This record gives sequence, C-alpha cells and structure tokens, in this order.
Amino acid sequence: MPHIQVRNVPDDVHHTLVRRARDNGQSLQQYLSSELALLASRPAASDVFERIEARGAARRFSIEEAARSVRADRDRTS
Repeated sequence: MPHIQVRNVPDDVHHTLVRRARDNGQSLQQYLSSELALLASRPAASDVFERIEARGAARRFSIEEAARSVRADRDRTS
C-alpha cells in the first residue's frame, strides 16, 4: 500500500486531528486514512458541475418558466 507524508502541518490543525482520532478511538494514521478514503469517494466539484451542465443542456428553462415552477411548488407546500 502506498504511503503519504504531509509536512508542515500547523500545530492547531495537528492537535485537532489528534483529538478527533482519539475521540473516535483511532490512531491518527487510522483516522486520516478513513478521512482520505471519504474525501476520495466524493466527486470533484468540476465533475459535479460538468454533470449539471450536461443535464441542463438537454432542457433550458426561461426565467418565466422557472418562476412558474417555483410558485407552483410553493403553492403545493403551503
């Protein structure tokens, strides 16, 4: 398994991470490994924006259509 080394972590950040690891009953290495796995499982913002753009390209709404849709939704929930 590859290794990652992070240098020059500010003291306050290090202390916070150590505390969070301890609170979770984990070593710092275990905690950071699980947090990195979570981070890697999330799509990058650019990927999310590309998917949104791809969906939006299929159907564009005018301001009037969007306003009617919002009004209808608000009317249904009130």
